[in-house]
Amino acid sequence: MHGHAEKAVQYFSEMIKSGLTPRDITFTAVLSACSHRGLVERGMEIFESMKRDYGIEPGLEHYGCMVDLLGRAGKLAEAEKFALEMPVKPSAPIWGALLRACGTYKNAEIGERVGKILIELQPEHSGYYVLLSNIYARTNKWENVESMRQMMKERKIKKPPGYSQIEMDGEVHNFTIGDKTHPEIEKIERMWEEILKKIRPVGYTGNTTDAMFDIDEEEKENALHRHSEKLAIAYGIMRTKARTTIRIVKNLRVCEDCHTATKLISKVYERELIVRDRKRFHHFKGGACSCMDYW
Repeated sequence: MHGHAEKAVQYFSEMIKSGLTPRDITFTAVLSACSHRGLVERGMEIFESMKRDYGIEPGLEHYGCMVDLLGRAGKLAEAEKFALEMPVKPSAPIWGALLRACGTYKNAEIGERVGKILIELQPEHSGYYVLLSNIYARTNKWENVESMRQMMKERKIKKPPGYSQIEMDGEVHNFTIGDKTHPEIEKIERMWEEILKKIRPVGYTGNTTDAMFDIDEEEKENALHRHSEKLAIAYGIMRTKARTTIRIVKNLRVCEDCHTATKLISKVYERELIVRDRKRFHHFKGGACSCMDYW
């Protein structure tokens, strides 16, 4: 969760050497660690040892870790095959992990199959429509993008707004995309413009691929620069002393553009930024993230 997968695997090995017997929850933890760092071979070894060496029958959560592990590593066909051949029926979160991987690796073929399964399993879940739409957009399948938009409209499916929170002087400040309600919003937006001027020369360009698909590029870029975590970061920099660590909590997964921007901010401003999103903790420092861009 904090990006220390190698340590988790090391502690697991030391536990085995010391004679302690791992339980099912132990395997869930170490397989999750392997998944978050792309340790495919080690993860496979540990998974296979469950029943062989300890008589533990893998459960849904263990199979889910393996699908996630293969998907994150770009082994999408293997991940799909693994899910289809599981002795237990894959849950929506398992298929969801594979769908996210399809988005990362721009695989519309598998993504479409998985997306249809998910929409059938949970037709009210907006995230799956959005993920599939983004996959279509990344692969220039614009007719499919429009089809997904129409489907969401007809079914009255709406994406829940993302928000980010930062605590300052004992008070929690909440930001949503394009937020205009904060009493210091004008100062915050000016601060973000200053941040942009500093991170653009070191490589920030703005990735609008996953921005809303029914608006033009200029509007996408404007929306992108008003993502909730960017507003929260700007407020944190504005309100704290130089090199102070900034901590932010958000309800959704960090998008690719915000992840890139935050890495550059940590480098330019010489600060550590800790962002807790829906999946994990991201520790940004010196232009890098603890997830090593593997989230």
